[in-house]
Amino acid sequence: MPKPTGPVILVVDGAIEHTNFPGEARFDMQMIDSLPAHTISTTTSVTDGVHKFDGVRMQDLMDSVGPTGKKVVASALNDYRVNIPIADFADYGVLLATKMSGERLQANDKGPLWIVYPRDDYNRLMDIRYDVRWVWQLKRLTVE
Repeated sequence: MPKPTGPVILVVDGAIEHTNFPGEARFDMQMIDSLPAHTISTTTSVTDGVHKFDGVRMQDLMDSVGPTGKKVVASALNDYRVNIPIADFADYGVLLATKMSGERLQANDKGPLWIVYPRDDYNRLMDIRYDVRWVWQLKRLTVE
């Protein structure tokens, strides 16, 4: 795994097989943007109307680090933390969004990374148990 050349915006650590620093994989925006691009159009519990989110699939990000655990602890810049089953990423096509409505997400508005579920595609995702997994200002994923 290559090392980041720009500012690090995401660290993945814990039970992973592929690293670029001792015990962790660090990503800059260029590394994230190099993964296959995907789009989700969905409503959220914190915005009005349907928005288009661009980014990469969380499953593709996980595949790049070789997780050996069953869940991630997702941590935000404000130290909010939540456990997310890794199975969610493949089951629902969860996105690691870098853009909303065509605009790059900024740290002062839920960016630069936001975990986004396609909540309008699955009735079960319209539930608080899933809403709490929408981590914005994501900074770290710890695989357990």
